[in-house]
Amino acid sequence: MPRLPTDRLIRSTKDAPFKAPLVVSAKIANALHVHALETRAARLGLYKGQPLANARAMVQPLCIVPADEKADAALLESIADWCDRFTPLVTLDAPDGLFLDVTGAAHLFGGEVAMLAMMTQKIAGQGFAVRGAIAGTSLAAHALARFTPGMIVPRGGEAAAMTPLPITALDPDDKALRALRHAGLKTIGMVAERLHSELSERLGKTFVTRLKVMLGAEETPLQPRRPLPDLMAEQRFAEPIVTEEAIAASLFSLAGSLSEILERQGRGARTLQAAFFRADGKVERIAIRTGEPLRDPKVMLRLLRQKLDALADPLDPGFGFDVIRLEAAATEETRPGTVSFDSGENARQQIAFLIDRLSVRFGEHRVQRFVPQDTHIPEAAGVAIPAQERDFSDGHWALTRQAGDPPRRPLRLLQKPEEIRVPASEIPEGSPKRFRWRRAQFDVHRAEGPERIAMEWWRSVGEPVAQRKASPRDQKNNPGLTRDYFRIETQDGQRFWLYRDGLYGQSAPRWYLQGLFA
Repeated sequence: MPRLPTDRLIRSTKDAPFKAPLVVSAKIANALHVHALETRAARLGLYKGQPLANARAMVQPLCIVPADEKADAALLESIADWCDRFTPLVTLDAPDGLFLDVTGAAHLFGGEVAMLAMMTQKIAGQGFAVRGAIAGTSLAAHALARFTPGMIVPRGGEAAAMTPLPITALDPDDKALRALRHAGLKTIGMVAERLHSELSERLGKTFVTRLKVMLGAEETPLQPRRPLPDLMAEQRFAEPIVTEEAIAASLFSLAGSLSEILERQGRGARTLQAAFFRADGKVERIAIRTGEPLRDPKVMLRLLRQKLDALADPLDPGFGFDVIRLEAAATEETRPGTVSFDSGENARQQIAFLIDRLSVRFGEHRVQRFVPQDTHIPEAAGVAIPAQERDFSDGHWALTRQAGDPPRRPLRLLQKPEEIRVPASEIPEGSPKRFRWRRAQFDVHRAEGPERIAMEWWRSVGEPVAQRKASPRDQKNNPGLTRDYFRIETQDGQRFWLYRDGLYGQSAPRWYLQGLFA
């Protein structure tokens, strides 16, 4: 898209078009140059890279607008999103181009000729000047689109197609361009006749590699903008659809097609993504994750519709969707389930489905579960993870009390232990007789303890459980590494979990409240 910056400005000012020829300026080496220009300015003899002062001297009046590279990059990204309808492997060729790997996709559009014509016509219909070409390598297509647009080169014919092009098609830097011209080389064919060792010595290995790719001898892999899905199914419409019923029917049909493929491969989807391509070029995407491999089309449709209903910005069909695609972005091998005659398995499936629904509606990070950790430190004994995550599903909570015993751990732990005030005259070797917490005075009626818990001195510095290393001798001498916990009950029946930070008698211990019993 050779005039992307000016096309962006013209499209945004359709109601008040520019009266004078439009030029976009940019600063290069502390001087303003022509960064882009529209067709009217080009016909008057202006060109890209020309000093802006010279352009003003040649043409008056001129409409000059500073370059906005961020806006141009955002527009190129949106065009790349629209091009996903042709192939999921789309790569940016900044600042004004795109690479599309159409291998195995051209037959869906009537062949390469029809596909290239359809693509360029649709982009041009949105108000962009566009050129395109198809070749066996990315750099060959890059050069042909700029110098011989519309050309389609069969695989293996890149060398013959590139030979007559000028050396500027190689996109050399200024130093390499001067060296080529000084050597009298005017076309790519003349450069290709030289020995690669000679070119590498004078122009570098990167230049030689680029030349080989253009001639079809090598290829550099494209890096797609989006991760390629494991599986996908899509549906195209002769007339764009706008109603919720038609969209839901299409999603259900795509879910059924995807389910058949997953079943044949013995896999299930863990991440589903639906892409809605609007007729005006805008693309809407929604994604859901599941806790278990999924391939039931009814469940897929229910989760997708729930995701659509939970969107803060509702799905806007605009002039309608002409393509809807359902992708299994991540799949996982399914294991045969064991048929059980009790209700345990059915209950587990219902809970898993409930977790998926809540995660879709409120977000994965808001639906969590606790997983036990291999530590005896109370605040580190459990960690909250997304409920759909299964990497930590092997842990089990150990039973620490028998039936009928009082609870040894509080139902609620404070996010951070809060220091309590204990009068100096009320500090025995056991639990305090009274204490003050959050501006309230509490009188202790009963107390159980102490339960001594030593910090994990073997942990490295910086870990959340312990902030320093210490030897067993240091642990004995440093009271900050030992806690004595007490379960206490107040005169009013409230039950708290307190601990004394440090051993009694070595220094003035500090008391903290860490949890509340039910």
